Amino acid sequence: MINIILIVTAVIIIISVWLNNMSHKMGIPVLLAFIILGMFAGWNNDTIGPDNYWIVKDVSTVALIIIMFYGGFGTRWDSAKPIIRESVLLATVGVVLTAALTGLFCHYVLSWQWMESFLMGSVIASTDAASVFSILRSRKLGLKNHTAPILEMESGSNDPCSYMLTVIMISIMQGTASGLHLAWMIFAQIAFGLLFGALIAKGAIFALKRVVFLTSGFDSLFILGTAILAYSVPAALGGNGFLSVYIVGIALGNANFSRKKTQVHFFDGVTSLMQVCLFFMLGFMSNPTSLYKAMLPALAIVLFLLVAGRPFSVLAILGWSKKHKRNQRLLVSFVGLRGAASIVFAIIAVASNIYLENNILDVVFCIVLLSIALQGSLIPQVAKKLDMIDENEDVLKTFSDYSETYDVQFSGFELTEKSAWSGKQVKEIGLPKSLLLAVIMRDGKRITPRGNTLLRAGDKIILCSRSYDGQAMGELKEQQIPAGNKYVGKTLDTWSKDGHDLIVLIRRGDDTIIPKGNTVLRADDYIVVIDK
Repeated sequence: MINIILIVTAVIIIISVWLNNMSHKMGIPVLLAFIILGMFAGWNNDTIGPDNYWIVKDVSTVALIIIMFYGGFGTRWDSAKPIIRESVLLATVGVVLTAALTGLFCHYVLSWQWMESFLMGSVIASTDAASVFSILRSRKLGLKNHTAPILEMESGSNDPCSYMLTVIMISIMQGTASGLHLAWMIFAQIAFGLLFGALIAKGAIFALKRVVFLTSGFDSLFILGTAILAYSVPAALGGNGFLSVYIVGIALGNANFSRKKTQVHFFDGVTSLMQVCLFFMLGFMSNPTSLYKAMLPALAIVLFLLVAGRPFSVLAILGWSKKHKRNQRLLVSFVGLRGAASIVFAIIAVASNIYLENNILDVVFCIVLLSIALQGSLIPQVAKKLDMIDENEDVLKTFSDYSETYDVQFSGFELTEKSAWSGKQVKEIGLPKSLLLAVIMRDGKRITPRGNTLLRAGDKIILCSRSYDGQAMGELKEQQIPAGNKYVGKTLDTWSKDGHDLIVLIRRGDDTIIPKGNTVLRADDYIVVIDK
C-alpha cells in the first residue's frame, strides 16, 4: 500500500512542476491547476471526512504559517514605507468592511442565517498574496503610482485580521463569547501578536548576526523554527500567531545577515510547496458531485465582491486621498483574489464543531476557483485597459529578494607593469556600459574610482556586473586531464583549434587559474568547460 501512495505522490509532484512551468508561460496562476488536480485525485474519495478535519486543520495551519512568514520576508520595507498607511488600513479596516458587507449580502440576498453569513464574510475577507505575486512576477507587470507595493503589502498582511474575525465568529457560534470575553479576545489577538512578533524578531536577528552555523542548511532550519515559534507562542496565549509570524518575516527579510540569499531560495521553494499542499488539499476535500449546489451562491458572492464589496472597501480607504486616482482604485479593487488563507479559515470553521446549514468549504472552494480563474487571468488585461502599466517600473523591486533575483557579481584582478590599464586614467580604459569599476585596492586601502583616477601596477581592481544565468550559454562541466593525455604540455590555443569546448577555468592543486590562449595544460588539471 505504501508503494502505491509513494507512486501517486511522485506523479502528483512531477505534474505540479510541469504545471508550474506552464503557468509562467500562460500567465494563469498555477494554484488553480492544483485545485483541479486535487479535485480529480479525490474524486469519490471519502478518506477525509468530518471526523478527520482536525488533521487537515493542523496541516493547513502549518502551511499558512510558512506562507505568511515568507509573505513578510519578501516585503521590501523601502518600497512599502511610502504606502504603509494605506496598506495597513486596507488590511484592517478594509477587511472588516469587506466581511461586514459580505455578511449582509449573504443574509439578505442568499437568505443565510446571520451568524453563518458573517462567518462566511470573515473567512473570505482577506486577499491572496500568493496568487497576486504569481501574476505580477510571471507577467512582469510594473504598475504606476506604487500600486504593486500597495497590493503586496495589503495581501500579505490582511490575513491576521481575517483570522481574528473568523475566530471571533466561531466563538460566538459556539456560545462561549460574552462581551468581556470578546473584548479580551480582540486585545489578546492584537497585543500578543505584536509583542511576541517584535521580541522573537529581535532575538532571531541577534542570533543570525552572531551565531556561526557550521553545517550548511542549519541556518534555514533555524529560521523555519523561528517562524513556527513566532506563531505558536502568541497562539498558546490567545494571541494572533499569524500577525506575529508576519512581523517576524518582515523584520528578517529586511535585516542584513550572512547567507540571506540562500534563505530566499529555500523559503521560496518551501512556500511554493505549502501553497501546492493547501490548494491540492482543498480540491481533494471537495466533492465534485455536490459542487453544483455551492456554485450559484459562490458565483453570487464573487460577483458581489467584484462589483460592490471590494470596491466600496477600497474607496473608503483610498478615496480620501487625491494621490490615488480613479483608475488605481479600480485596479486595486479588481485585484482582490481569494486563496490560501480563505481555505485554511474555512477548514478551521468546519473543524470547530459548529452547526452550519451551508457547506462553507464547498462554497469557499468555488469562490477561490472562480476568483483565481476569472480575476487572476484578467489582471494583465484590466491593468492595461486602465492604463496602469508602467513599462519602466520593475515589479521585482517591490520584493526584498530583488537583489537575489537579479544578482550582481564581483570579479577582481591585479594590475602588473605589462597590463594595458597601468598608467591610464579610469576614463581612458573604455569599460563597456555593463561593467562598473567598483573599487581599487591600493596598499591595503580602498579607493573609490573616479574618471581621473590613475591606475598603477599593483592595484587590485574590483569589477561589478550583472550576473548571467548561463541558460543560453550552455552547461558548465568539469573534467580532468589525465597523465598521458595528448594535450598535456599543449597550450589552450591547440585545444581550441581542435574544436573542443571552451575552457573557462582550470583548477591546479589549490590554485584556480583563469586561462589564456598561451596557458599550458598539465597532467591532473581539472578544467571547467562550456558544453556546446
